[in-house]
Amino acid sequence: RRGRPTANLLWDNKSSVLVGDYLFARSFQLMVETGSLVVLDILANASATIAEGEVLQLTAAQDLTTSEDIYLQVVRGKTAALFAAACKVGGEIASAPPAQIEALFTYGDALGISFQMVDDLLDFTGGDAIGKNIGDDFRERKLTLPMIKAIAKADATEREFWVRTIEKGKQVDGDLEQALALLHKHGALDDTRDIALDWAEKAKTALAVLPDDPIRQMLMDIADYVVARIN
Repeated sequence: RRGRPTANLLWDNKSSVLVGDYLFARSFQLMVETGSLVVLDILANASATIAEGEVLQLTAAQDLTTSEDIYLQVVRGKTAALFAAACKVGGEIASAPPAQIEALFTYGDALGISFQMVDDLLDFTGGDAIGKNIGDDFRERKLTLPMIKAIAKADATEREFWVRTIEKGKQVDGDLEQALALLHKHGALDDTRDIALDWAEKAKTALAVLPDDPIRQMLMDIADYVVARIN
């Protein structure tokens, strides 16, 4: 969807949600057609985990005490769970050994975490070239890793700024620029970038137990691609 109009912009929210519900139901039909209860179990659990992650994100929204650990739980739930499940299902369908299936799950988990961190970073550093508006998370008062890191290092005056803009939602012209200045001041963007790169490396390391095969290299290339936008 990057760089293209979203479904709800082309049509409307109600139609988009309805089609999303259909695709969700259709995905379970396809799972049943595989005849594998293991696959169904993996993807059903992933669906529940994703919903739990979204709920956790809602409960943590606008809460300046949100820690990096809570952020990681949210990311693992709402994003990485789908990556991990998809990778694990591939291993199950291919009848891979248990150690390789577990490695694929670990790879997907780390890849999903890296992907989300990159996405959160690009919210402050991207732009039209990659189909993202600068500062959407700030305007929507979503506490992502860059902001969490800056808030953790904030002095009293800076904390008042975050309370006003994020907790109370009283934003005025110039606030986004001030937020960006604080992120740069405290090295929050660079720190987020480094952590995202570390998770991409963890994803690649998890693949060590897989055979030396073009498929393994393709998976490693995907991890490199995820972080290429911030390199």
